[in-house]
Amino acid sequence: MKKAVLITGAAGGIGTALSNAYQNAGWFVIGTSRKTPENIDELNAFIACDLLMLASDDLARDEFVNAVLEVLYTNKAELHSLVNNAALQVLGGADDLTAKQFENSFAVNTLAPFRLTQAFLTNLETTKGSVVNIGTVHAQSTKKGFVAYATTKTAMHGLTRALAVDLGGRVRVNCLAPAATATPMLMAGFAGREQSFEKLAESHPIGRVANPAEVAKAAVFLSSNDASFITGSTLYCDGGVLSRLHDPE
Repeated sequence: MKKAVLITGAAGGIGTALSNAYQNAGWFVIGTSRKTPENIDELNAFIACDLLMLASDDLARDEFVNAVLEVLYTNKAELHSLVNNAALQVLGGADDLTAKQFENSFAVNTLAPFRLTQAFLTNLETTKGSVVNIGTVHAQSTKKGFVAYATTKTAMHGLTRALAVDLGGRVRVNCLAPAATATPMLMAGFAGREQSFEKLAESHPIGRVANPAEVAKAAVFLSSNDASFITGSTLYCDGGVLSRLHDPE
């Protein structure tokens, strides 16, 4: 039987790297994307998914779960890992963040990973598989305007620990928390602001931001048998940024 992984948010910067890394490691990759149907053919051309599925607002609904199970059956594959990578980053602070924005952030960043873990628990338990939640350094150290994102991602880190304790040896659950990563979205945000990007890179003791492939390879490790005694842990792929004390000059 083929060893399969389900990756949510597979069309994003880190998601694309995840898809490539898992496929290069010999996994059968099922990815989800919120892109519109007319973009799927284009997406399949550069995303290394064996199958890319359109995502709705509720990935844990019966129709989606059954569709994934059908794909596994048809391709003679078993689900060995779930990678909860899809995320919603809403910028806003105490003065302007709406309750709806906060609720939407919680639904995507915290509730969806829990519900997907529940939905595929039997499959993952059968294969002694694992869940990898893609967290963030914002769960430990954040900045202004990231109230909803930092809060709901911190909850994801807590969910990781709680599920690991609850599930014990049935299914491993870990979190991977990257710092700034050179995704197309990040680089577009710094277009024309080279000095600002250099300052961001220099804020990491390692002297640069992460490459998406570096983050993805860490996820593959957490899904693999090489990490068989690791559960309830958060691996910080942060270039040392959380270890640095930022005193004023």
